[in-house]
Amino acid sequence: MGGAKMSNSNCTGHRGGHGAIPFAVHVVRGRWFSLFASFLIMAGAGATYLFGTYSKEIKSSLGYDQTTLNLLGFFKDFGANVGVLSGLIDEVVPTWLVLLIGAGMNFAGYFMIWLTVTGRIAKPKVWMMCIYICVGANSQNFANTGALVTSVKNFPESRGIMIGLLKGFTGLSGAILTQVYLAVYGNDSKSLILLIAWLPAALSVVFVYTIREMKVVRQPNQLSIFYYFLFVSIALALFLMVMTILQKAVAFSQAAYAGSATVACALLFFPLLIAIKQEWLIWKQRNISSPTVSIEIPVEIEPKQTSAAQSSSKKIDENQTALWYQNVFKKPKRGDDYTILQALSSTDMLVLFLATFCGLGSSLTAVDNLGQIGESLGYPTKTIKSFVSLLSIWNFFGRIFSGFVSETLLVKYKFPRTLMMTFVLLLACTGYLLIAFPFNGSVYVASIIIGFSFGAQLPLIFTIISELFGLKHYSTLFNCGQLASPLGSYILNVKVTGPLYDREALKDLARRGMTRSSVKDLTCIGTQCYRLPFIVLASITLFGALASLILVARTREFYRSDIYKKFRDAAEADDDPDMTLPTSKTATSK
Repeated sequence: MGGAKMSNSNCTGHRGGHGAIPFAVHVVRGRWFSLFASFLIMAGAGATYLFGTYSKEIKSSLGYDQTTLNLLGFFKDFGANVGVLSGLIDEVVPTWLVLLIGAGMNFAGYFMIWLTVTGRIAKPKVWMMCIYICVGANSQNFANTGALVTSVKNFPESRGIMIGLLKGFTGLSGAILTQVYLAVYGNDSKSLILLIAWLPAALSVVFVYTIREMKVVRQPNQLSIFYYFLFVSIALALFLMVMTILQKAVAFSQAAYAGSATVACALLFFPLLIAIKQEWLIWKQRNISSPTVSIEIPVEIEPKQTSAAQSSSKKIDENQTALWYQNVFKKPKRGDDYTILQALSSTDMLVLFLATFCGLGSSLTAVDNLGQIGESLGYPTKTIKSFVSLLSIWNFFGRIFSGFVSETLLVKYKFPRTLMMTFVLLLACTGYLLIAFPFNGSVYVASIIIGFSFGAQLPLIFTIISELFGLKHYSTLFNCGQLASPLGSYILNVKVTGPLYDREALKDLARRGMTRSSVKDLTCIGTQCYRLPFIVLASITLFGALASLILVARTREFYRSDIYKKFRDAAEADDDPDMTLPTSKTATSK
């Protein structure tokens, strides 16, 4: 009867008239507006990318040395990548509460850092600062879980595109927040911490009730709408790239910063117009539909559908309750809903975890060392900053590309996402080898390749998890899947690349007749500094590509099937005339 109740409430909205207020309510409660709200929340969920901008303020105001600052950086990365808590919470509480918890953690963590840096409170212990930044960084997992997971469930047949778009906006988050902070506060890094504290939290609070799971509705022009969103996001990325380059080359006035931020915000809010247009088409179709049909059909059809679903669900729940420990080893078919333990103990997840460990671990290591790579090869500071900008922009393009292209290839040619994952890892290997064996200008090419492949991996991993293990426990499983990222980064960066770099630096000092005690910072200059570390990274990533080929072989038959058929069947069986698709052709066929 739940479906009939929902349909009747929709009919009440239909009868409420054709005025602006009913339409505004319809827009705010629609799934396209929910998607736009998710874009905004994800665009504010990348504060961790700005650590390099405000870390100098923390270091100078609190008198930290570089080792202590690196410790803070580790806790920042740890908080940003360990999202299992947010996933487990999302399993038992509504989405709005997940977003509110994230908003509270974001504000509390970064606001305490701002109070500390500005001297408004006494200097805390180092371990307290580590907790502050870990809590603040961990909040982005709650935003990811609330916005990304909900959007994937609302658009299950376009999940690759959905994850690519949402993670793309997260990739642009640092550049967007930078434009806003320069316009509002000027070039004041301490105020940037304050902006990071209140703005992402405010976005989650404002849109907290608009992001929720809704009934899946098949819409014929859905793919074209996603392409509109894609074009807007690309325009925003290109504008931010141009502004980033100009602001480093030319001195901007406060008015120029304000103008730049205004254009960036206008592009960021442009998807709202697309969402309103789609909701208007749905609204018009509702008003054309007969009120009688809108009420009667769900009442006749839905109880049967609901009763069957409840019966099946009850049978599954009873079985899982009685034999949960046996079901861990008796897994469902790929694509069905796995329990958390079933998924985590499956061979598919272990192979994917290994590929993620190798791929993302190597990528994060390369990203963290890019500045020192440029320094070791003798590039000037401005050029090194351009490497970072190139990597960030191509990180965005990688996320968008893997989301849209993998979806298109899967739908048209049954091309498995796992195979695309293999190709992306092989591409990353070439980027690492360009750093291991550099030539004039090779770091430019390497930063583009590494940024693109790094960005492309995330949507692929998240989408593969949703396809292989179902959406029932997706909020927990995708957060478990990304645990391989910080683990790989720690081992490959701290335990492999760092010591190998230091060893070459000590050799360099010995060649110059100097000792470790005679220099303040251990710095290596020359092409040999990162040769061995990046040969190791290329080898490990190649091993990850081979591991992903095992997953390709295991899932070959699965991706040859129609993996989204059950979502189409469910949408057709649960078809509600009150949500008729906004095209005359569809309305006629109905």
